Amino acid sequence: MITIASYNIKGGVGKTTTAVNLSYLAARHGAETLLWDLDPQGAASFYFRVRPHVKGGLRRLFRRKGRLESAVKATDFRRLDLVPADFSYRNMDLQLELASKSGTKLRKMVRPLRGQYRYLFLDCPPSISLTSENIFAAADVLLVPVIPTTLSLRTLEQLQEFCKKKKYTHLRIVPFLSMLDVRKKLHCDIVKEPPKSLKRMLETNIPYASDVELMGQRRAPLETYARKCQAAAAYRELWEELQGRLDRR
Repeated sequence: MITIASYNIKGGVGKTTTAVNLSYLAARHGAETLLWDLDPQGAASFYFRVRPHVKGGLRRLFRRKGRLESAVKATDFRRLDLVPADFSYRNMDLQLELASKSGTKLRKMVRPLRGQYRYLFLDCPPSISLTSENIFAAADVLLVPVIPTTLSLRTLEQLQEFCKKKKYTHLRIVPFLSMLDVRKKLHCDIVKEPPKSLKRMLETNIPYASDVELMGQRRAPLETYARKCQAAAAYRELWEELQGRLDRR
């Protein structure tokens, strides 16, 4: 099982839309796929029309008898399951502090699912915290959407420095440009001359598009209602490119 975390320290950069669209594409292409909505806001759960609730909340999940497998829900799409968000996730840092070996708790929780799924996607809340460190320990790939602006690039650099300092040597940080607006000079300049922090970025860029914003109304992945739009094509290319990197690994 390959664990892909859609993550950024900064909010509003396209983490959830990335996790939702890529997990859907992975399942549509034949892979058994699980998405865990770790954000207490529950946007990914909302998009997939699954109630953002886990019976017994985070405390039950953290108990051995609860097990993550018991919280898995089916979506409307074949081969795609979801562990929904829960408002109790807002206290995840506190619960992790109480757990033994708190830095690897999430990795241990997902381990029993390895034989059931080809891909596990994590939709992550924006922060640097104990929850984040658990995500870094559990994930194989940090897929980082980056808006081509100065502040967004700065948070990518902070993330890279943090992971280097903590020696997450197993973890591949894979950035890509998100919400690209070719009408903006700064966006175009960064595309033409990417800074050092984007050295290993994916070549596919996700454009800023109203079709993506409609996901909230449609409550569905972009591919299911606007397949011919530019953004949907970009997500398909992004997934193909990411798969190519995973295969080479």
